[in-house]
Amino acid sequence: MPTHSLFNGTSHPTPVGWPENVGILAVDIYFPAQYVDQSELEVHDGVSGGKYTIGLGQTRMGFCTDREDINSLCLTVVNRLLEKTGTDPSKIGRLEVGTETIIDKSKSVKSVLMQLFSDCGNTDLEGVDSTNACYGGTAALFNSINWIESSAWDGRLALAVCGDIAVYAAGAARPSGGAGAVAMLIGPNAPLVLDRGVRSSHMEHVYDFYKPDMSSEYPQVDAPLSIRCYLSSLDACYAKYRSKAALRGAEPISLDSFQAVLFHTPYCKLVQKSLARLALNDYVNLSPEQKKSQFPQLEKFSDVSLVESYFDRDVEKAFMQESLKSFETKTKPSLLVATNVGNMYTPSLYGGLVSYLASSPADVLSGQHVALFSYGSGLASSFYSIRITSDLALLSSALTCLSDLHTRLETRQKMSPENFVSALSTREKAVHAVSYTPEGETATMFPGTWFLQSIDEKHRRQYSRHPIGQTNGVGH
Repeated sequence: MPTHSLFNGTSHPTPVGWPENVGILAVDIYFPAQYVDQSELEVHDGVSGGKYTIGLGQTRMGFCTDREDINSLCLTVVNRLLEKTGTDPSKIGRLEVGTETIIDKSKSVKSVLMQLFSDCGNTDLEGVDSTNACYGGTAALFNSINWIESSAWDGRLALAVCGDIAVYAAGAARPSGGAGAVAMLIGPNAPLVLDRGVRSSHMEHVYDFYKPDMSSEYPQVDAPLSIRCYLSSLDACYAKYRSKAALRGAEPISLDSFQAVLFHTPYCKLVQKSLARLALNDYVNLSPEQKKSQFPQLEKFSDVSLVESYFDRDVEKAFMQESLKSFETKTKPSLLVATNVGNMYTPSLYGGLVSYLASSPADVLSGQHVALFSYGSGLASSFYSIRITSDLALLSSALTCLSDLHTRLETRQKMSPENFVSALSTREKAVHAVSYTPEGETATMFPGTWFLQSIDEKHRRQYSRHPIGQTNGVGH
């Protein structure tokens, strides 16, 4: 049964003028019903204790069996969001998917999602897939916002969907995987409104992380380059955001301008370093007099250069310590999903948004200003901001979609490292299989989960849905 109804009329409203307060009406997340414990994986992999749990800042990692693929993840999260919000599928006018998990070089994930709209006969849905590493979900969101604020808008809502299965070949990178999907319902008069005229982007051609082998799910990764690209993109986007805000007459932008700062999360430790990076940016932008009077304890860094400090451990340590309080209040609450599920790629930033929204009641979140940084290797990045409504009824209604988040995280099934490795091995063999019936269990899935039923001799995939009325066998 729907928890509430956001858009369930019998006819399309007629747009009049520029829609107001365009943003996210509601959001939901899906992640697999099984995980591997990172401390147990440390023992299994023969690495030092804390290498994953402390070094990466993660405790659990969600993963998919061969029963789930990118299509099923997105089918599940869209179906859930429509049902939870009571949204009539005929009232969706745009649907776009951001993903880098490609199982077909031609047919989009969005086209598979169209089966959710067949019963109501809605085939008038713009949008296809957006792909650029972990940035595709942000592209889908921006395109959805742009459509509603354009002359093409017909009064209906949009759905921005992001999903991925992040897997790595056996080795040092494998513990930084994850899987999941996020769906966002986009429209006017939203409780989460994107600020206009200030979002800023930075794009470059770089080979820091890429997937050139079409027969494999595994990427090529240059880890040091990727970290440098991430941090330099953050610097560039933040500087452009500050400039655009100044042109609009805003007060000088700093970390103090936001109650929360959320990041794309390859691993949690990098997020803490990124928040410290913004603190460093704020410090660099001060005058010599301001540095001396406000931060005398940082005097040895008064001449620090952003470009030369990416791998300067002294600078990193000093500004992580200086920004620790800000990290604890503004950013750490956004890491719940990342800590327990891992890096979901395109949904990563939006898993952070979900986590932050689920961390406090509506009266605490009300009126907050939230900054978000999105990064996708190759590279594409953006820094933008959201204002949370002060309308408690509107905000509370939207937050009900996330009321089951903690329960779902805690009722997943813990799998042994051996079962985790076996599941990935099975997935590896099935990536491009034909005439294939998946081996993975379906009984333990969350109610309402879509899963892969079969792949025929022409690579055509069939899906089924786990009954909503059944439990997943682990207390849900």
